[in-house]
Amino acid sequence: MNVLRPSHETANARSLHIAGMNCASCVAHVEKALLKVEGVQAASVNLATETATVTAPAAVPLSALIAAVEKAGYEVRR
Repeated sequence: MNVLRPSHETANARSLHIAGMNCASCVAHVEKALLKVEGVQAASVNLATETATVTAPAAVPLSALIAAVEKAGYEVRR
């Protein structure tokens, strides 16, 4: 019997509440910062709700996502 196993970890979507964004350029800056985190497959930021949705395997630590946002100059509210 052959068992098929995925070649990569299953990705999870996580949401972050981000403060300090006020324009489309801010959104692009945060998305770019999140996409630079190793393992992140997708990042989408909504300016109106101040929310970032990040798709990444569970192995990508939340602390790495928060650090990327903070390094970009924004605050993650918990």
